[in-house]
Amino acid sequence: MLDEDARRVFSSKALNYFDELSKNMSYTKTAQSLGITQPALTQQIKKIEKVVGAPLFYSVGKKIYLTDAGTILLDATHQIFDAINTVTDQIQQKSSDSTGTISIGILAAVESKVIEDFIVEFNRINPNVEIDLMLLTRSEIWDEIQNNKIDIAIMYLPDNIIKNWKSYKSKKIINDTIMLVHNDEKIAKKGKATYKEAIVNPWVSYLRGYYFTDLMIEKFKNSLVDAPKVVARFSSPYQLLKFVQDSEGVNTGLPMSFCIAHEDIFKFYQTPLEPVISSELTFVYRDDKDKIPRIKQFFNEWDSFIDKKSYTDRLKS
Repeated sequence: MLDEDARRVFSSKALNYFDELSKNMSYTKTAQSLGITQPALTQQIKKIEKVVGAPLFYSVGKKIYLTDAGTILLDATHQIFDAINTVTDQIQQKSSDSTGTISIGILAAVESKVIEDFIVEFNRINPNVEIDLMLLTRSEIWDEIQNNKIDIAIMYLPDNIIKNWKSYKSKKIINDTIMLVHNDEKIAKKGKATYKEAIVNPWVSYLRGYYFTDLMIEKFKNSLVDAPKVVARFSSPYQLLKFVQDSEGVNTGLPMSFCIAHEDIFKFYQTPLEPVISSELTFVYRDDKDKIPRIKQFFNEWDSFIDKKSYTDRLKS
């Protein structure tokens, strides 16, 4: 049994610090993301090393790496987190379907109109269930669902940021296609745009690391076509559209769902790329989350909502 000092060292906070450092492999970046000072983080790691009796990291130049002891502890840390998450889910499965909170993280690039409309409908039927809806980046959304801070993620798949699907399930919402937004009448009449045609003009793009940025770079690269020259980057599809429509000779790529939902604000053409670039918009959640009564009710109500009127038709309305 661990003594009192060791138990304090192996607190959930300490293990979270260690886990976060293992992801970033940078004391500076980790301290910033945790909102603490670098000396405080270093001191915490040294306390853990003192208890286990071995260094957890070693450095080569400016880079740090896990030692064998660090790798063992990281595996144990994930097992501990998984056990806590499992117990939490089991307790919640005993709770009522008519009370409690459902925390949802939605990828910032997702057109949220239909989701928002559904939450209004769900609240009307289930007034005592609170819904927390948060806009998150790719890394944030996966970190939050891994650490059981959100119940459901709404994100695009496939996504190479996800390394281990063993503990997760997904529920498809729609297939979403990237549309080239442009002002070329010839391409519009043809009804499709090749990658080479798409990069004749420079682009305004989502920020680096955003899902659609990485997806399009990958697709262009696989087709042996250079990625578009980017003149500006934004986080919002509204910002991308405004930049294109206020500029001359600039293109962008936007999800078809956004184009359908906001057809009234488009002045430019929207044309699918060839080969098509598409992804599945999905609900992603930890295995057994759908056994929690209020979350099971959430998905049942969603199915009924979409059966009454399709997702695409709801985007148009």
